Amino acid sequence: MEQLSNVQQQQRASSSSSRGHNIQPAQPLILELFNLYLGRNTRQKPDEQVREPPSKTQKRVTAINKEFPPPNERFLLDFEQIRRQFPDLELLRSVTESVLISVVIRSCNHAPRADFLLFAVSALCSRGFINWDTFLQALLSSVSSAESHVQGCQTTTAVVSSTSSPSVLQPSNPLPNSLSFQSSNPASPPLPVMHNIGSPAHSAADPSSCTPLSPLKSNDTTFTGQQSARIYSSIRENTVSCLRKLSCKLILIGLRTNLKPVTHVDILNHMLNWLAHWDQKQHGVDEFDSAKCWTPDVTLLEWVHNCLDVIWQLVEETKCRVPFYELIRSGLQFIDNIPDDEALFTLLLEIHKRRDMMAMHMQMLDQHLHCPTFGTSRIQPQATGNTSGETVTNMRHSPITYPSLLGEPLHGEELATSIQRGSLDWERALRCLRHAFCNTPSPDWWRRVLLLAPCHRLPAQGPTAGAVFTSEMITDATIDRIVELLKLSNSETNCWQEWLIFSDLFFFLMKHGCIDFVDFVDKLVSRLQDGSPNILRTNHVTWLYAQIIPVELVINTLTDPRKVETTRKILSFHKEDRGSDPNNPQTVLLDFISSCQNLRIWSLDKSTREYLNSEQLQKGRQIDEWWRQVSKGERLMDYRNMDERSIGMFWVVSYTMAAPASDTVMNWLTSARVTEIVTGSNVQANERLTVMQEVSPLPMSLLSGFSINLCLKLANQMEDSMFSGQVVPSIAMVETYVRLSLLSPHALFRHLLTHLSQKNSNMLSKPAASILVFEILNYRLLSLYRYQGKNKALLHDVTKRIAVLRGKRGDHRCFRLAENLCVNLMSSMREFFYVKRDGKGPTEFTETLNRITVVTLAIVIKTRGIAEVEHLLYLPTMMEQVLATSQHAWSEKTMRYFPSILRDALAGRIDKRNVAIQSWQQAEATVLNQCTQLVSISADPSYVMTYMNHSFFQHRQFLCAGTWILMYSHPESINSLHLGRVLREFSPEEVTANIYTMVDVLLHHLNLELQRGRSLQDIMIKAYNNLAFFIWIHELLPLDILLLALIDCDHDPHALDIVVNLLCGKEFQQRAKSYIMNRGPPEHWLFSGTFKRPELQKALGNYLSWRERCPVFFDDIAARLLPVIPLIIYRLIENDRFDKADEVLRMYSPLLQYYPLVFTFVREILAYFYGHLPVKIIHQLLNVLSSKKVPFSESFAQRVVQICPPLDYFVTILLGLVHHVIPPLSNSGRNGHFGDLSNGPQHAAQNKGTASTTGPHEGQKPFYQIQDPGTYTQLILETAVIEILSLPVSATEIIRSLVQIVVHIQPTLVQSSNGLQPSGAGQSCAMPTSPSGGSSDSGVTRTSTVSGLNNSNFIWRSGYTCQQLSCLMIQACGLLLAQLPSEFHIELYTETARVIKESCWLSDGKRTVSELNSAVSYALLDPTWASQDNTSTAIGNVVALLHALFSNLPLEWMEGTHLIINHLKPITSVAGLRIAFRILGPLLHRLVNANNLFTKTLTVLLSLLTDVFGRNSPASTGVEASEIVDIIDFLHQIVHYDGQGGPVQASSKPRAEVLVLIGRIAETLRPDLQHLLTHLKPDPTSSIYAATHPKFAGNTIT
Repeated sequence: MEQLSNVQQQQRASSSSSRGHNIQPAQPLILELFNLYLGRNTRQKPDEQVREPPSKTQKRVTAINKEFPPPNERFLLDFEQIRRQFPDLELLRSVTESVLISVVIRSCNHAPRADFLLFAVSALCSRGFINWDTFLQALLSSVSSAESHVQGCQTTTAVVSSTSSPSVLQPSNPLPNSLSFQSSNPASPPLPVMHNIGSPAHSAADPSSCTPLSPLKSNDTTFTGQQSARIYSSIRENTVSCLRKLSCKLILIGLRTNLKPVTHVDILNHMLNWLAHWDQKQHGVDEFDSAKCWTPDVTLLEWVHNCLDVIWQLVEETKCRVPFYELIRSGLQFIDNIPDDEALFTLLLEIHKRRDMMAMHMQMLDQHLHCPTFGTSRIQPQATGNTSGETVTNMRHSPITYPSLLGEPLHGEELATSIQRGSLDWERALRCLRHAFCNTPSPDWWRRVLLLAPCHRLPAQGPTAGAVFTSEMITDATIDRIVELLKLSNSETNCWQEWLIFSDLFFFLMKHGCIDFVDFVDKLVSRLQDGSPNILRTNHVTWLYAQIIPVELVINTLTDPRKVETTRKILSFHKEDRGSDPNNPQTVLLDFISSCQNLRIWSLDKSTREYLNSEQLQKGRQIDEWWRQVSKGERLMDYRNMDERSIGMFWVVSYTMAAPASDTVMNWLTSARVTEIVTGSNVQANERLTVMQEVSPLPMSLLSGFSINLCLKLANQMEDSMFSGQVVPSIAMVETYVRLSLLSPHALFRHLLTHLSQKNSNMLSKPAASILVFEILNYRLLSLYRYQGKNKALLHDVTKRIAVLRGKRGDHRCFRLAENLCVNLMSSMREFFYVKRDGKGPTEFTETLNRITVVTLAIVIKTRGIAEVEHLLYLPTMMEQVLATSQHAWSEKTMRYFPSILRDALAGRIDKRNVAIQSWQQAEATVLNQCTQLVSISADPSYVMTYMNHSFFQHRQFLCAGTWILMYSHPESINSLHLGRVLREFSPEEVTANIYTMVDVLLHHLNLELQRGRSLQDIMIKAYNNLAFFIWIHELLPLDILLLALIDCDHDPHALDIVVNLLCGKEFQQRAKSYIMNRGPPEHWLFSGTFKRPELQKALGNYLSWRERCPVFFDDIAARLLPVIPLIIYRLIENDRFDKADEVLRMYSPLLQYYPLVFTFVREILAYFYGHLPVKIIHQLLNVLSSKKVPFSESFAQRVVQICPPLDYFVTILLGLVHHVIPPLSNSGRNGHFGDLSNGPQHAAQNKGTASTTGPHEGQKPFYQIQDPGTYTQLILETAVIEILSLPVSATEIIRSLVQIVVHIQPTLVQSSNGLQPSGAGQSCAMPTSPSGGSSDSGVTRTSTVSGLNNSNFIWRSGYTCQQLSCLMIQACGLLLAQLPSEFHIELYTETARVIKESCWLSDGKRTVSELNSAVSYALLDPTWASQDNTSTAIGNVVALLHALFSNLPLEWMEGTHLIINHLKPITSVAGLRIAFRILGPLLHRLVNANNLFTKTLTVLLSLLTDVFGRNSPASTGVEASEIVDIIDFLHQIVHYDGQGGPVQASSKPRAEVLVLIGRIAETLRPDLQHLLTHLKPDPTSSIYAATHPKFAGNTIT
């Protein structure tokens, strides 16, 4: 104390009068006080503080004079003396904390001093001289800085040994590389920022601030090299260990007080960081010895244990300072080199256990079975940032996702590249790709999901959004498909069509760089030589290589002298084996294909001659000789008279001489020469067109064998000829061009408008070229664009051209054709679409298209739902854009069938139907006067130009209306020539306005006539005669627009009567019959005769043909009505005019066969009006499909009766989906036997005939045979939907049957398999806690038969084992239900809730809580697990069914999922609570971007917590809140997932709205459960999330 007094006197003498308020005088006093009690010599010079310990002699001399520190009890008294000198307690506290931190760091490795510091800190804190929050945060920050400083000194020492070593404390990712795809979940919290030691009160004059903190002085060391580095490393490690140990002890003392949440967070971050990098020796200088086996020393284990004590104190449930979830998402459990320490292992094990339990709530049952079926698009929600529009949709169309460590669905490029070959995820990816090869999804799908091969990827190329398959995966899947096709070929199965489809896709993949060609060749050789010997017996593989040789990437390889070995391997695939029929075209091609290959390689590089097959080169002369004999130098061949061998030889020529072969085809198409014709009645006499005369188009059977290289050349030549404008092409040439596009949809597809514009920017500026392009798109390639996913892009492109044409006078034909194309494109939409890409301002659509857009959206939304959050948000804006320039409003009868979301968007729209009549009444006198001068019989011809040049638009729009009034009862009094001339000189937009106003005036006039007492029959006859004047007699107006205008006025009951009269009149019937007779079959690609070109005027009428020069190819007035007739059917049904709808359907069923979307039309109208259609309408709709090869089930015709079909019928439908829609299981399932491909449906199908055999196993179908809906899987799935919707029984009965099948599927299949194969060992194994472990009261009743279910041949029919089939049937049922209208989903939720509630384990009141919880937990395992021992449960199966439904359900329909919870209530047990969370939990991550729906779903689940754990709930008696910690962890996870908008990251924060919601509901819970939700409340004083949230930080929530 004497020393302390002297120092105080000196300070008083030298200080100013304001020293009491200065911070500097206090610091040396406090520091001297601590030095005194720590036993430090204050008179020692600063540079002597770090000298080496004195020698033994020196110790003997000085030990006698050593002063002992005063007793600890006096410390507070001495500190009180200092405190009295400085009244500013806050400043004193800051100085004290700063000094204390510095002495803690310097004295950490001295045990007695450390003990004193623990005492001093406790004492000072008890008196309020230290603030624990600021002290601990500053301490941890200073410790990090100190450790960093120590590491820097270590580096300096290590340089002496001329060997650099990584930093000991450098952050490293504790996750192993195999888990790198979980990078979105940080493995450990980031290291704290390395800032200065202490608080702002720290003085620069502090003698310790410039002193090294190491006990050794680095420049005094006498050691060199590795020995010095090792000694220093040992001392450094001891120092760091002691520092961390002391820090942990101080933290443990601080945790006894009420620290702030941010302090808890800071402590946890540091503790986790220390544990994550506990193994300092791995990164230290001992790596010179290759880091030999090393056991942690005692000091290290002590601080690790102290650190663990801190963590356990933080996550202790009674205090809940930090939620245990923070440990789960930290990734601590994945650190490398875990020490052999039981305490640490216990913590890691607990984290693993809690993580597994939490992740289960994020994943659906049997989620590994969820793969794209290509029967319907599946969308995976991911974070999208500011991206909007269709780009978002493309990003989210990820075919599969993989669960992260926290159960989150992940996909993307980094994830794909991290998946290990042979893993379950790898096999799942291959399962998806194998299914894609068998079902050929569009090129657009492949582009989205495939990554380019690394050798073809540009360095600057960014990541591919949504890509999940690497080039290695696609290579393996491609080889698998080749091997599969080779096996089929060896079995004498006619699979030539499968080879053709595969070659088209193979060419596409190779051309776009998705496959590394060299790697592919190597792996294929290895597979065929080692993995599948003796399988290569034909030249199909050689033929595949010949197809892709023209690809630039392949040419570069074959011409590279360094890739000679690759060329040798390619040539090694040749086989001499010949087919049984030497004249078969395929046999001829495969016989000569090796020669073609050798010749092609030789032509690329002459230096390859030495290793080419000489015999095959010589064989090439036979090809040349045949070509010379057949062509005779003329290059003209009559393909109609070619025998099979000649066809095969010409196929061979296409691989060796593509250019001459292409010239030969073109010569044939132009062989009939040209002729001159005059078209159009108003074309000048000297205007003639040169037109190619007709020949027969090339048949598909011939085109299919052409090399893809020839097809590409031929397509380019045809485009040059067709669109040059010099000669009008023949229909045969256009049809052949179309057939090429349909034959190879992957290799040959090009966006025609864009492609032609790029080819020649002026090409489409010619009217003839534009008309031809629109005719091809509208009548031939519409389904192809939908299949390619380009119908939306085409709609936008055509709309731009319409915007140019709409105001152009006299250009009606091209405009109306483009408008009709847009109507067809809208009808082809199967999902939500944008009307403007930029999303601003009104649309560029016409009035007609705007109206059809709304109707199309109503159909799409009601029958298929809205899949995207952005679409839901955009819908109101879209309606504003569409209706910005329109005054139309739909009738109540129409609106009642609109989906509710669309009705809400249109709710505020004002009915302005009377505005047109008011405008007419104001302009009536003027309009009638003008019409009298213009269209009367005695009208002056010169008035036509006067009218055109001087009339106003508001008068011109009523021209047809005024004419209709004048001609009423006297059509013969109208001058049709003048009227027609004016209408043709109008712009298309003005003609459309005239039609709509005429319809309004017409209906208004009819009502006036009725009010005057006129006969309705007479009025309707006169109305029809007047319209006949416009439509049939003089053909002045487009019929399709008039009919659309009439059906939009269905608020007037007479409008639909007029429509039916026009359609059912003899005039249009004759036109329809004429169209059917003269245009060939609906399957135009099968027509082998010569097309007859129709006359322009007869095909299009006077309105469209006037002044037109271009002849017609496929266009016709009857064809223009193909998209209109379905809309008329809709409107008739909406108005309950079922008889008229039946009449129209019956009358025009043959014409609708030509509608390219007729299958989609039938499916959608059944879904749109489900529950409202009479049986006769359903029959007529099915008759429309009678001529189509729709794969209805065998017994479907017997089921359209008023009785629910037996279960066998539904099982047959589900088996069809399992066979053809659900991806077949791979050969690496969850265990050895689950998913064996050899037992899959393809294996069974291969033994049932050839590809030419009709039936369900007839082989893969080409696209042109299934254009609507597009793929065979879609055809099967949509056919099943049509069957279900056509059944004349209620949705309730159908759902009960399907649920009954799902509940009983496994026991039924097990029993049916007893006679076919040994049953599983687990069948008789009873488990004490299993609801289905063989007990008599199990949740699944194991009866031998189920009423109505014949189980005799299920297994044999499927090709799967009973375990596999039971799970796949559940998936198929969920997929099917997702396609059905929402009425079925409502019934499903009711029925599944009933099954769950009636489960004996839930209804049996005698079961104990533990038994019930154990049983339900077992029942909620994946059915694939339960199927292994035949212990499936009713609960598990129905929940798996719901999850299969949810995985395919659009976002909009998710809102109805809450009904199942409502039906499950009241939930009064933890078991019921778990079932509810297991059902809806996996949905929440799909709803994160739909805030309202997410909040609503979360509220539903939280309300269940209130039911079970509410303050006044008797259900929770005797149940501890700790029993649902997994649910609590899940709530923390999903809240962070929602806040991030995707996978949780280190910076993820909950949304403020969600914290407020949980905080409000938590108030109603029991205190113990409320305590576990502390951090999900908006209180910043107790919640670590609210305390760090910008909205709550600094605020007090009451």
